[in-house]
Amino acid sequence: MGYGKLFVVGTPIGNLSDLSPRAAQTLTESDFIAAEDTRVTLKLLNSIGVKKPLISYFEHNRREKGEYILSKITGGESCALVTDAGMPAISDPGADLVDLCLKAGVEVTTVPGPSAVITALAASGMACGRFTFEGFLSTANKARREHLQEVSRERRTMVFYEAPHKLLKTLSDMSDAFGDRNICICRELTKIHEEIRRTTLSEAIAKYEKDPPRGEFVLIIEGYAGEDETEKPDPISRALELIAEGKSLNDAVKQASRETSFPKNQLYSEVLKRTDGGKIK
Repeated sequence: MGYGKLFVVGTPIGNLSDLSPRAAQTLTESDFIAAEDTRVTLKLLNSIGVKKPLISYFEHNRREKGEYILSKITGGESCALVTDAGMPAISDPGADLVDLCLKAGVEVTTVPGPSAVITALAASGMACGRFTFEGFLSTANKARREHLQEVSRERRTMVFYEAPHKLLKTLSDMSDAFGDRNICICRELTKIHEEIRRTTLSEAIAKYEKDPPRGEFVLIIEGYAGEDETEKPDPISRALELIAEGKSLNDAVKQASRETSFPKNQLYSEVLKRTDGGKIK
């Protein structure tokens, strides 16, 4: 008996009607389904009247279950890999299973479907000829801020995923790293309470300080549009100039950061080294 196949199947990101006929057929014809959360996938299968064996495959069991799933495929069974929403392998441990299968000589076929990244980009109205997907930011403060500093001068449109309980902190850190850029906040895409809001980081922070965020978010941030390093104003010199004019250290750093798109936290540290607690030495 020859090897079976691995089918990477895109599933709806909210609206079950978005499941494609080919995806439904693949789920129907596969021998078993590897799912991020079997409870979520069971609802999808029930909506199309399909009953199939389900194997739980997620971040914390991917090594153990990956080998087990591979053994079933090399034993001749076909597997449909699905995630809770969208395309497997995008910010998802499904990438490991695909890699494992390819290395073992198993044929992998993609059944394309909805994607929160592309859906949000299309609805944002922002430049999307070139973009970079940054996924979820780290929950660790230092790692998250370092990540944002690394992409603070990225000229392409950036896409991030975020959970509601982390949204405000993320928006604040983005403001520190990027300045007050334009952002499109997409919430609960394709669901009943879908919301697409074009705004700025400062306005978004003000809104969600008043209204606690709910639902899953995709954040579309405009890329860096500042001048080249050799042409742009020096942010440290500009901050020192503002302090000399009578502004406080915090106000001078905020304004210089906004004018030069230089990360506020980094600028604050540099200016502090050159002043005596915010006073010109």
